[in-house]
Amino acid sequence: MTVDTMHNLNLVKESARDFAEQYIRPHVMEWDEKQHFPVNLFHRMGEQGFLGVLVPEKYHGSGLGYQEYITVIEEIAKVCGGIGLSLAAHNSLCTNHILLFGNEEQKQKYLPLLATGKWIGAWGLTEPNTGSDAGRMKTTAVKDGDHYVLNGAKNFITHGLSGKVAVVVARTGELLDSRGMAAFIIEKGTPGFEAGKKENKLGMRASETTELIFNDCRVHKSQMLGQDGEGFIQAMQVLDGGRISIAALSLGIAKGAYEAAVKYAQERHQFGKPIASFQAISFKLADMATKIQAAELLTRQAGLMKNNGQKTTKISAMAKYYASEAAVEIANDAVQVFGGYGYVKDYPVEKYYRDAKLCTIGEGTSEIQKLVISREILNATQG
Repeated sequence: MTVDTMHNLNLVKESARDFAEQYIRPHVMEWDEKQHFPVNLFHRMGEQGFLGVLVPEKYHGSGLGYQEYITVIEEIAKVCGGIGLSLAAHNSLCTNHILLFGNEEQKQKYLPLLATGKWIGAWGLTEPNTGSDAGRMKTTAVKDGDHYVLNGAKNFITHGLSGKVAVVVARTGELLDSRGMAAFIIEKGTPGFEAGKKENKLGMRASETTELIFNDCRVHKSQMLGQDGEGFIQAMQVLDGGRISIAALSLGIAKGAYEAAVKYAQERHQFGKPIASFQAISFKLADMATKIQAAELLTRQAGLMKNNGQKTTKISAMAKYYASEAAVEIANDAVQVFGGYGYVKDYPVEKYYRDAKLCTIGEGTSEIQKLVISREILNATQG
């Protein structure tokens, strides 16, 4: 990185860190306990430029790159994984899908609203019976004149209730046809489009997760992103960037848990000295620090390649897979360092422990990442 790039990155880091300390940390456990999604906080984050990090300035975004984006997510997630998750989903899924595949009219209409936080965005691919197996999705979009009529349901949708607009992928062709799907921009309030059940989750509880239900929902053809038949291909490209987001989210949670463990290990005394002086604890901290370093290098490499316009399918999957699994291991170790106090909510690490697990599941499970990585490896050797 150049000196100017490092300077900008440090400014972004300080801005995100100060914001998280002032506006998020005082409310972390309250929001977690109540499963409260703080909509007003997201409006404020929009004013700070955190909701349109990758969006060009002409659409009222911050016009920054993936290194800055990774940094923002990491700093927010160090304080609250749930807020970090919602920040990542808004930026990398809904907003990014429109940025990548919208026409100029769609970009001019929606990106300024999303980038400034006036509107919060949702993205719908997963269904009750189709997670990674998206080719079998049952939500259909049937052409009727100048409109498409959508029927079906999506689930595990971030901001399904509070989002003002959603990008939704629906099937327009035959089952299992990867070119038989289309993506639509659907505004809240469209007849036949509503939020369903809100999920009661283990972790990431400040991030809202609900169903989206479509019952004869009529959407004008002008709301389609790209062409009919491109929806699935678009979604896979969106997920390449989204996996960098989850890697950054994992990194933030891991660092939050690690920093809490280091501090506690130096303060907690047993047998007349800090527990950090015992090899059993100091070696655990060494393992945690090494995993964080490796996860950060992978995540930053993925961001660099994305900024350079290179294909990131393999490196994004590697970063997401490694960083998410590392976050779970590090949070687990942090609880162990805290001992009994790690198991109670008066101390921070039990929340990192609960939040981390989602990172190995969302936007493709660890098993799916290994599938993606192995396919990329074998395709390269066969090609």
